[in-house]
Amino acid sequence: MKTIMSSVFIFLAVNLLAGEGLKVGDKAGDFKLKNVDGKLVSLADFKSAKGFVVVFTCNECPYAKAYQDRLISLDKEYKAKGFPVIAINPNDPSIEPADSYDAMVTRSKEKGYTFPYLYDEKNQVFRQYGATRTPHIFVLKKNGQGEMIVKYIGAVDDNHQDASAVKQPYLENALNALLNNKEPEPNFTKAVGCSVKSKPAQQM
Repeated sequence: MKTIMSSVFIFLAVNLLAGEGLKVGDKAGDFKLKNVDGKLVSLADFKSAKGFVVVFTCNECPYAKAYQDRLISLDKEYKAKGFPVIAINPNDPSIEPADSYDAMVTRSKEKGYTFPYLYDEKNQVFRQYGATRTPHIFVLKKNGQGEMIVKYIGAVDDNHQDASAVKQPYLENALNALLNNKEPEPNFTKAVGCSVKSKPAQQM
């Protein structure tokens, strides 16, 4: 019973703290977070990018693990087209020890991540974006003023269990639409995954 209540508390706390977050059409703020190579990374570092696939993910959530290979494949294809993947781990390792920075470094090496895997150490960026799940996707596109506008929020696709059985590749469709100067349809889907593990802000 205590375990259930604890899980409910964490879930409610995360959703309350995340607040409304970003919506499609909003301007996304930049950030500067530590990558698994020890260097600080921000969106501004990618001068030639047309946009980004910002994904909040982690090491051991079954849903996050199910999408690791798919995100690598998407990054390899769409980074060359101007939309690199930027992965961010929002989890607090004091709640989920498997999501420590050292474990992130190990996972990145094991899987051969082709994209930055950033540590949201202060648990601030996921709140700014409104991420509540791992994985949770935010597709951004640069406008004429250099601002990053949110164009898609939600899931990678409609089948985390079997990549070969996917019928709706939401993220891929959204990226293809943007590359053709069209708006994604749908531009919002429900993110399916584990809840973000973080303490309430006042306890940090």
